[in-house]
Amino acid sequence: MNKKDKNIEEELSETISQEDILENGNGEQEEVVNEENELTEEEQLREDLAKEKDKFLRLFAEFENYKRRTSKERMELFKTAGQEVIVSLLPVLDDFDRALKELSKSEDKEMFKGVELINGKLKETLKSKGLENVEAKAGDTFDAEIHEAITQIPAPSKKMKGKVIDVIEKGFRLGDRIIRHPKVVVGN
Repeated sequence: MNKKDKNIEEELSETISQEDILENGNGEQEEVVNEENELTEEEQLREDLAKEKDKFLRLFAEFENYKRRTSKERMELFKTAGQEVIVSLLPVLDDFDRALKELSKSEDKEMFKGVELINGKLKETLKSKGLENVEAKAGDTFDAEIHEAITQIPAPSKKMKGKVIDVIEKGFRLGDRIIRHPKVVVGN
């Protein structure tokens, strides 16, 4: 081989190696592009996972709120389950009070004791179910949230202005709620 042939071979091998380099370069570029695509796919999957986690957490929180709310409503229902029955018995309590007032005037003390005993049992039974009197008496300051004013009359004295003059009907509370406001006469 002569020197010219050697130079051609060297040039040819350099050209081939440059083509290999270019191919490898292109191949590396493709790998880099593929890696970027894989990273973006991986990032996309992570984003999707984060979105699904967020949806799950929100749904779980909403369900917990629903359970808490229905539990609270159920407890409220149990507390006031007998409210309708108790409210319907309030006029009976009023009638007992009137009957006791009239029987105390009569001479028949045994009848008075019997009615008083029945009245006491009824009140104790209702008290055990959560019924309480709403205290209202003459001289108390009128409170619109507690009392129900049925009429206003001129106050007998300046001290009685804006105060309860008379209680016409007792008020009752069941638990924390007033189920019947005391009906009062207010001085103006």
